[in-house]
Amino acid sequence: MLTNNVRRVGLSVAVVAALTSVAACGGSDDGGSKGGGKKESAGRSVTKVDPIAALVAVQKKTGQAQSARIDSTMTMGSTMSTKQTGAIDWSDGITGSLTITPTGGAMADGMKQLGGSGTMEARYLKDGYAVDMGEVMAQQTGGKRWISYSYDDLQKLAGASGAALMDQMQNSTPEQGVKSLLASGDVKKVGREDVRGVSATHYSGTIDVAKLTAKFGNNMGTDEIAQLKKQLAESGITTEKIDIWVDDHDLLVKKTERGDMKTGELNSTVYYSDYGTKVSVERPPADQTVDFMELMKQQQGAAS
Repeated sequence: MLTNNVRRVGLSVAVVAALTSVAACGGSDDGGSKGGGKKESAGRSVTKVDPIAALVAVQKKTGQAQSARIDSTMTMGSTMSTKQTGAIDWSDGITGSLTITPTGGAMADGMKQLGGSGTMEARYLKDGYAVDMGEVMAQQTGGKRWISYSYDDLQKLAGASGAALMDQMQNSTPEQGVKSLLASGDVKKVGREDVRGVSATHYSGTIDVAKLTAKFGNNMGTDEIAQLKKQLAESGITTEKIDIWVDDHDLLVKKTERGDMKTGELNSTVYYSDYGTKVSVERPPADQTVDFMELMKQQQGAAS
């Protein structure tokens, strides 16, 4: 029989997978820029131009790379903390696969109550995503270990906030963090540092929600600025510190974000590597998959 915990955990997993995708696609990885980066000459180093021009170049180059491997951690106050690794493609929305390990917080506690290993695989598709909940979940759902989440269903379920999150998931790409830093109007070049064996230029800035600006025409437009302000405000964030590290091929190798949310501190670190890697993701087998909305209906039926 399905339990109330399955439904609660299903909701938690939906949020974890969504936020993990957004965090991963706003940052950058472990240094070796294998794809387009190696094709560039070392002479086009970001250290030879001013910070604004350098970051505009980084934004464009990283966006054009279209895929990369990811290694990241994220903490959102008392709500959750996670580790995630995998590969993401952003050439046409977000697709790919991430292994997500909850390491703390209320959501991780709820997932542990299901008796699983604590590690999940999330597969991101154009119309939604699916999460492998493991054998314990399968025992309660007739052998179906995967929960699938449709973007359309989540928008209906969560209303305006769900629509905003799903739009962010589908449209986020690694250069978004660079665009946000440019929009802050507060960009400083810190210097050269080593990031996992790669020499990189470190840039830093603080986003003040009240002072976000689109004055640097090549980064964010008025609508994007308004959306960013809304997202940060809904999280309770008034200021957010962003640091990025860029290799000599104008590609991100690391990004960190820190800010205070309603539920505590936001702290995210993302590393990207292997730019241009081939990303292939398959929809889980239908006979092993339960739709989240159907799961909710079954839960309601079991309770009545």
